[in-house]
Amino acid sequence: MAKILMKGNEAMAQAAIEGGCEAFFGYPITPQNELPEYLSKHMKRDGRIFVQAESEVAAINMVYGAAGSGARVLTSSSSPGIALKQEGISYLAGSELPAVIINVMRGGPGLGGIQPSQADYNQITRGGGNGDYKVLSFAPETLQETVNIIKQSFALADYYRNPVMIAVDGLLGQMMEPVDLKEPVTQKESPQKDWAATGESGARGKRNTIASLYLDPQKLEDHNHHLASKYQEMEQSEQRYEMVNMDSDPEIVLVAYGSMARIARSAIESLKEEGINVGLLRVISLYPFPVDAFETLSEKAHTLLTLEMSMGQMLQDVRLANEGKRTVDFFGRTGGMTPETSEIVDKVKALIGGHS
Repeated sequence: MAKILMKGNEAMAQAAIEGGCEAFFGYPITPQNELPEYLSKHMKRDGRIFVQAESEVAAINMVYGAAGSGARVLTSSSSPGIALKQEGISYLAGSELPAVIINVMRGGPGLGGIQPSQADYNQITRGGGNGDYKVLSFAPETLQETVNIIKQSFALADYYRNPVMIAVDGLLGQMMEPVDLKEPVTQKESPQKDWAATGESGARGKRNTIASLYLDPQKLEDHNHHLASKYQEMEQSEQRYEMVNMDSDPEIVLVAYGSMARIARSAIESLKEEGINVGLLRVISLYPFPVDAFETLSEKAHTLLTLEMSMGQMLQDVRLANEGKRTVDFFGRTGGMTPETSEIVDKVKALIGGHS
Protein backbone atom coordinates (compact mmCIF):
# COMPACT_ATOMS: atom_id res chain seq x y z
CA MET A 1 0.00 0.00 0.00
CA ALA A 2 1.28 3.47 -0.90
CA LYS A 3 1.85 5.95 1.85
CA ILE A 4 -0.93 8.42 2.55
CA LEU A 5 -0.72 11.80 4.25
CA MET A 6 -2.54 11.70 7.60
CA LYS A 7 -2.84 13.80 10.72
CA GLY A 8 -1.20 12.16 13.72
CA ASN A 9 -4.29 11.55 15.83
CA GLU A 10 -6.19 10.10 12.88
CA ALA A 11 -3.25 7.88 11.89
CA MET A 12 -3.13 6.52 15.45
CA ALA A 13 -6.85 5.80 15.35
CA GLN A 14 -6.60 3.91 12.08
CA ALA A 15 -3.53 2.04 13.37
CA ALA A 16 -5.63 0.82 16.30
CA ILE A 17 -8.24 -0.51 13.87
CA GLU A 18 -5.47 -2.21 11.86
CA GLY A 19 -4.15 -3.69 15.11
CA GLY A 20 -7.45 -5.41 15.86
CA CYS A 21 -9.09 -2.94 18.24
CA GLU A 22 -12.63 -4.17 18.91
CA ALA A 23 -13.86 -1.50 21.34
CA PHE A 24 -12.99 2.08 22.26
CA PHE A 25 -14.07 3.98 25.37
CA GLY A 26 -12.97 7.56 25.91
CA TYR A 27 -13.77 11.16 26.69
CA PRO A 28 -12.76 14.33 24.80
CA ILE A 29 -9.71 16.36 25.78
CA THR A 30 -7.33 18.50 23.72
CA PRO A 31 -4.95 17.75 21.96
CA GLN A 32 -6.17 14.21 21.15
CA ASN A 33 -9.76 14.92 20.15
CA GLU A 34 -9.33 13.96 16.49
CA LEU A 35 -8.50 10.41 17.60
CA PRO A 36 -11.90 9.54 19.13
CA GLU A 37 -13.64 11.67 16.50
CA TYR A 38 -12.09 9.50 13.78
CA LEU A 39 -12.97 6.29 15.62
CA SER A 40 -16.56 7.45 16.15
CA LYS A 41 -16.96 7.40 12.37
CA HIS A 42 -15.01 4.26 11.54
CA MET A 43 -15.53 1.79 14.40
CA LYS A 44 -19.27 1.46 13.85
CA ARG A 45 -18.77 1.15 10.10
CA ASP A 46 -16.48 -1.82 10.74
CA GLY A 47 -18.90 -3.45 13.20
CA ARG A 48 -16.87 -2.44 16.26
CA ILE A 49 -17.78 -0.62 19.48
CA PHE A 50 -17.30 3.09 20.14
CA VAL A 51 -18.54 4.74 23.33
CA GLN A 52 -17.99 8.33 24.45
CA ALA A 53 -18.25 7.91 28.20
CA GLU A 54 -19.49 10.55 30.64
CA SER A 55 -15.97 10.98 32.10
CA GLU A 56 -12.43 9.63 32.01
CA VAL A 57 -13.15 7.58 35.14
CA ALA A 58 -16.17 5.98 33.47
CA ALA A 59 -14.16 5.32 30.30
CA ILE A 60 -11.34 3.41 32.01
CA ASN A 61 -13.83 1.30 33.96
CA MET A 62 -15.58 0.45 30.69
CA VAL A 63 -12.16 -0.58 29.38
CA TYR A 64 -11.81 -2.86 32.42
CA GLY A 65 -15.15 -4.54 31.72
CA ALA A 66 -14.57 -5.04 28.00
CA ALA A 67 -10.99 -6.25 28.53
CA GLY A 68 -12.29 -8.70 31.15
CA SER A 69 -14.55 -10.24 28.50
CA GLY A 70 -11.53 -10.85 26.28
CA ALA A 71 -11.99 -7.98 23.81
CA ARG A 72 -9.13 -5.93 22.40
CA VAL A 73 -9.76 -2.52 23.93
CA LEU A 74 -8.39 1.00 23.46
CA THR A 75 -8.73 4.25 25.33
CA SER A 76 -7.03 7.57 24.63
CA SER A 77 -6.68 10.85 26.47
CA SER A 78 -4.24 13.61 27.34
CA SER A 79 -2.29 14.23 30.51
CA PRO A 80 -4.97 15.36 33.03
CA GLY A 81 -7.32 12.73 31.62
CA ILE A 82 -4.70 10.01 32.01
CA ALA A 83 -4.28 11.15 35.63
CA LEU A 84 -8.00 10.53 36.19
CA LYS A 85 -7.67 7.06 34.69
CA GLN A 86 -4.83 5.96 36.99
CA GLU A 87 -7.01 4.10 39.49
CA GLY A 88 -8.51 2.08 36.65
CA ILE A 89 -5.07 1.43 35.13
CA SER A 90 -3.93 0.04 38.50
CA TYR A 91 -7.02 -2.21 38.52
CA LEU A 92 -6.22 -3.39 34.98
CA ALA A 93 -2.64 -4.25 35.96
CA GLY A 94 -3.75 -5.90 39.21
CA SER A 95 -6.35 -8.01 37.41
CA GLU A 96 -3.93 -8.76 34.55
CA LEU A 97 -6.19 -7.35 31.87
CA PRO A 98 -4.76 -6.33 28.48
CA ALA A 99 -5.60 -2.88 27.14
CA VAL A 100 -3.94 -0.20 25.01
CA ILE A 101 -3.82 3.40 26.25
CA ILE A 102 -2.75 6.35 24.08
CA ASN A 103 -1.56 9.48 25.89
CA VAL A 104 -1.17 12.60 23.73
CA MET A 105 0.73 14.62 26.32
CA ARG A 106 0.17 18.31 27.12
CA GLY A 107 1.72 20.72 29.60
CA GLY A 108 0.95 20.71 33.31
CA PRO A 109 0.70 20.37 36.25
CA GLY A 110 -3.05 20.49 36.81
CA LEU A 111 -5.02 21.53 33.75
CA GLY A 112 -1.88 23.33 32.55
CA GLY A 113 -2.16 24.13 28.85
CA ILE A 114 -2.83 22.39 25.55
CA GLN A 115 0.68 22.71 24.08
CA PRO A 116 3.02 19.69 23.65
CA SER A 117 4.91 18.33 26.65
CA GLN A 118 6.77 15.28 27.94
CA ALA A 119 6.02 15.93 31.60
CA ASP A 120 4.02 12.72 32.06
CA TYR A 121 7.17 10.58 32.13
CA ASN A 122 7.00 9.90 35.87
CA GLN A 123 3.27 9.25 35.74
CA ILE A 124 3.81 6.68 32.99
CA THR A 125 6.92 4.91 34.25
CA ARG A 126 6.43 5.06 38.02
CA GLY A 127 2.86 3.73 38.16
CA GLY A 128 0.49 6.66 38.61
CA GLY A 129 -1.94 4.54 40.61
CA ASN A 130 -1.47 2.48 43.76
CA GLY A 131 0.51 -0.70 44.29
CA ASP A 132 3.51 -2.49 42.78
CA TYR A 133 2.72 -2.47 39.08
CA LYS A 134 4.22 -1.42 35.75
CA VAL A 135 2.75 -0.38 32.42
CA LEU A 136 4.64 -1.40 29.29
CA SER A 137 5.14 1.94 27.54
CA PHE A 138 6.62 3.24 24.30
CA ALA A 139 7.42 6.74 23.02
CA PRO A 140 7.71 6.76 19.20
CA GLU A 141 9.39 9.54 17.23
CA THR A 142 7.57 9.54 13.87
CA LEU A 143 4.00 8.85 12.81
CA GLN A 144 5.09 5.72 10.96
CA GLU A 145 6.79 4.38 14.06
CA THR A 146 3.72 5.34 16.09
CA VAL A 147 1.44 3.44 13.71
CA ASN A 148 3.65 0.36 13.82
CA ILE A 149 3.94 0.34 17.61
CA ILE A 150 0.18 0.75 18.08
CA LYS A 151 -0.41 -2.20 15.76
CA GLN A 152 2.01 -4.25 17.86
CA SER A 153 0.62 -3.11 21.19
CA PHE A 154 -2.63 -5.09 21.16
CA ALA A 155 -0.68 -8.34 20.80
CA LEU A 156 1.83 -7.21 23.44
CA ALA A 157 -1.01 -6.43 25.84
CA ASP A 158 -2.51 -9.87 25.20
CA TYR A 159 0.85 -11.62 25.57
CA TYR A 160 1.72 -10.01 28.92
CA ARG A 161 -1.90 -9.59 30.10
CA ASN A 162 -0.99 -6.03 30.97
CA PRO A 163 -1.84 -2.47 29.93
CA VAL A 164 0.38 -0.95 27.23
CA MET A 165 0.70 2.83 26.93
CA ILE A 166 1.74 4.77 23.85
CA ALA A 167 3.19 8.13 24.95
CA VAL A 168 3.24 10.80 22.25
CA ASP A 169 3.08 14.55 22.67
CA GLY A 170 0.84 17.11 21.04
CA LEU A 171 3.32 17.68 18.21
CA LEU A 172 2.90 14.11 16.96
CA GLY A 173 -0.82 14.21 17.52
CA GLN A 174 -1.31 17.37 15.46
CA MET A 175 1.34 17.08 12.72
CA MET A 176 0.81 15.48 9.32
CA GLU A 177 3.19 12.90 7.83
CA PRO A 178 2.94 10.18 5.19
CA VAL A 179 2.27 6.73 6.67
CA ASP A 180 1.92 3.21 5.34
CA LEU A 181 -0.86 1.72 7.44
CA LYS A 182 -0.23 -1.76 6.02
CA GLU A 183 3.53 -1.84 6.70
CA PRO A 184 4.25 -5.30 8.20
CA VAL A 185 5.26 -5.41 11.86
CA THR A 186 6.66 -8.15 14.06
CA GLN A 187 3.95 -9.39 16.42
CA LYS A 188 3.99 -11.26 19.71
CA GLU A 189 1.89 -14.40 19.62
CA SER A 190 -1.41 -13.77 21.40
CA PRO A 191 -2.25 -16.64 23.77
CA GLN A 192 -5.72 -18.10 24.13
CA LYS A 193 -7.83 -15.99 26.52
CA ASP A 194 -9.10 -18.88 28.60
CA TRP A 195 -9.15 -16.52 31.60
CA ALA A 196 -11.79 -14.20 30.14
CA ALA A 197 -15.11 -13.72 31.94
CA THR A 198 -17.53 -14.55 29.14
CA GLY A 199 -20.28 -16.20 31.17
CA GLU A 200 -19.25 -19.56 29.80
CA SER A 201 -17.36 -22.27 31.68
CA GLY A 202 -13.61 -21.78 31.39
CA ALA A 203 -10.69 -24.18 31.27
CA ARG A 204 -11.22 -25.06 34.95
CA GLY A 205 -14.78 -26.22 34.32
CA LYS A 206 -16.37 -23.19 35.99
CA ARG A 207 -17.11 -19.61 35.09
CA ASN A 208 -14.14 -17.24 35.28
CA THR A 209 -14.15 -14.30 37.66
CA ILE A 210 -11.83 -11.30 37.51
CA ALA A 211 -10.77 -9.15 40.45
CA SER A 212 -7.76 -7.44 41.99
CA LEU A 213 -8.91 -7.88 45.61
CA TYR A 214 -6.80 -10.19 47.82
CA LEU A 215 -7.82 -9.97 51.47
CA ASP A 216 -5.24 -12.59 52.47
CA PRO A 217 -1.92 -10.69 52.57
CA GLN A 218 0.07 -13.83 51.74
CA LYS A 219 -1.98 -14.36 48.58
CA LEU A 220 -1.54 -10.70 47.65
CA GLU A 221 2.23 -10.96 48.15
CA ASP A 222 2.30 -14.10 45.99
CA HIS A 223 0.32 -12.23 43.33
CA ASN A 224 2.77 -9.33 43.42
CA HIS A 225 5.69 -11.75 43.01
CA HIS A 226 3.90 -13.21 40.00
CA LEU A 227 3.46 -9.74 38.50
CA ALA A 228 7.12 -8.92 39.22
CA SER A 229 8.25 -11.98 37.26
CA LYS A 230 6.21 -10.69 34.31
CA TYR A 231 7.84 -7.26 34.54
CA GLN A 232 11.24 -8.93 34.67
CA GLU A 233 10.43 -10.66 31.38
CA MET A 234 9.48 -7.29 29.91
CA GLU A 235 12.79 -5.83 31.05
CA GLN A 236 14.66 -8.65 29.35
CA SER A 237 12.64 -8.69 26.12
CA GLU A 238 11.12 -5.27 25.43
CA GLN A 239 13.93 -2.72 25.78
CA ARG A 240 13.86 -0.58 22.64
CA TYR A 241 16.26 2.15 21.56
CA GLU A 242 18.14 3.55 18.57
CA MET A 243 21.74 4.72 18.31
CA VAL A 244 22.38 7.64 15.95
CA ASN A 245 25.78 8.86 14.68
CA MET A 246 27.72 6.57 17.02
CA ASP A 247 30.19 5.16 14.48
CA SER A 248 32.69 7.97 15.07
CA ASP A 249 32.76 7.57 18.86
CA PRO A 250 31.35 10.97 19.87
CA GLU A 251 32.43 12.48 23.17
CA ILE A 252 28.97 13.91 23.83
CA VAL A 253 25.83 11.78 23.50
CA LEU A 254 22.35 13.27 23.53
CA VAL A 255 19.61 11.19 25.20
CA ALA A 256 16.07 11.96 24.08
CA TYR A 257 12.75 10.45 23.04
CA GLY A 258 9.71 11.32 20.95
CA SER A 259 9.53 14.81 19.44
CA MET A 260 12.62 15.89 21.40
CA ALA A 261 14.60 13.26 19.52
CA ARG A 262 13.52 14.85 16.23
CA ILE A 263 14.90 18.19 17.41
CA ALA A 264 18.06 16.45 18.62
CA ARG A 265 18.64 15.02 15.13
CA SER A 266 18.49 18.53 13.66
CA ALA A 267 20.98 19.74 16.27
CA ILE A 268 23.35 16.89 15.40
CA GLU A 269 23.27 17.90 11.72
CA SER A 270 23.88 21.57 12.55
CA LEU A 271 26.80 20.68 14.80
CA LYS A 272 28.23 18.35 12.16
CA GLU A 273 28.39 21.27 9.72
CA GLU A 274 30.63 23.01 12.27
CA GLY A 275 32.83 19.94 12.67
CA ILE A 276 31.39 18.98 16.06
CA ASN A 277 30.65 15.28 16.44
CA VAL A 278 27.68 14.40 18.67
CA GLY A 279 25.67 11.16 18.98
CA LEU A 280 22.12 10.36 20.00
CA LEU A 281 20.75 7.57 22.15
CA ARG A 282 17.06 7.60 21.29
CA VAL A 283 14.89 6.01 23.95
CA ILE A 284 11.87 4.17 22.50
CA SER A 285 10.66 2.10 25.46
CA LEU A 286 10.04 4.31 28.49
CA TYR A 287 9.31 1.17 30.50
CA PRO A 288 11.35 -0.93 30.39
CA PHE A 289 13.97 1.80 30.22
CA PRO A 290 16.75 0.70 27.81
CA VAL A 291 19.56 0.35 30.34
CA ASP A 292 21.35 -2.09 28.02
CA ALA A 293 21.98 0.74 25.55
CA PHE A 294 24.25 2.53 28.00
CA GLU A 295 26.55 -0.50 28.15
CA THR A 296 27.27 -0.12 24.43
CA LEU A 297 28.51 3.48 24.61
CA SER A 298 32.14 4.13 23.72
CA GLU A 299 34.63 4.94 26.47
CA LYS A 300 35.27 8.20 24.61
CA ALA A 301 31.79 9.43 25.52
CA HIS A 302 32.44 11.59 28.60
CA THR A 303 29.08 13.44 28.74
CA LEU A 304 25.43 12.48 28.39
CA LEU A 305 23.11 15.40 27.67
CA THR A 306 19.52 14.50 28.55
CA LEU A 307 16.96 16.44 26.50
CA GLU A 308 13.32 16.65 27.57
CA MET A 309 10.22 18.76 27.19
CA SER A 310 9.91 18.78 30.98
CA MET A 311 11.90 19.81 34.03
CA GLY A 312 13.92 16.60 33.82
CA GLN A 313 11.93 13.45 34.60
CA MET A 314 13.79 10.93 32.43
CA LEU A 315 16.98 12.42 33.85
CA GLN A 316 16.71 10.18 36.92
CA ASP A 317 16.63 7.02 34.77
CA VAL A 318 19.57 8.24 32.68
CA ARG A 319 21.62 8.76 35.84
CA LEU A 320 20.71 5.31 37.14
CA ALA A 321 21.56 3.62 33.83
CA ASN A 322 24.84 5.57 33.57
CA GLU A 323 25.99 4.22 36.95
CA GLY A 324 28.26 7.22 37.50
CA LYS A 325 30.47 6.41 34.50
CA ARG A 326 30.03 9.76 32.71
CA THR A 327 28.95 13.30 33.42
CA VAL A 328 25.18 13.68 33.03
CA ASP A 329 23.83 17.09 32.08
CA PHE A 330 20.35 18.33 31.23
CA PHE A 331 18.55 20.71 28.92
CA GLY A 332 14.79 21.08 28.85
CA ARG A 333 11.85 23.33 28.17
CA THR A 334 8.56 22.93 29.98
CA GLY A 335 5.00 24.20 30.21
CA GLY A 336 4.35 23.45 26.54
CA MET A 337 7.43 25.26 25.22
CA THR A 338 9.16 23.49 22.33
CA PRO A 339 12.92 24.13 22.14
CA GLU A 340 14.67 25.46 19.06
CA THR A 341 17.49 23.48 17.46
CA SER A 342 19.81 26.42 18.17
CA GLU A 343 19.22 26.08 21.93
CA ILE A 344 20.54 22.51 21.90
CA VAL A 345 23.45 23.51 19.68
CA ASP A 346 24.39 26.29 22.13
CA LYS A 347 24.12 23.88 25.09
CA VAL A 348 26.46 21.38 23.40
CA LYS A 349 28.98 24.12 22.61
CA ALA A 350 28.90 25.22 26.24
CA LEU A 351 29.62 21.65 27.33
CA ILE A 352 32.52 21.42 24.91
CA GLY A 353 33.91 24.64 26.37
CA GLY A 354 33.68 23.13 29.81
CA HIS A 355 35.79 20.14 28.73
CA SER A 356 38.40 22.08 26.70
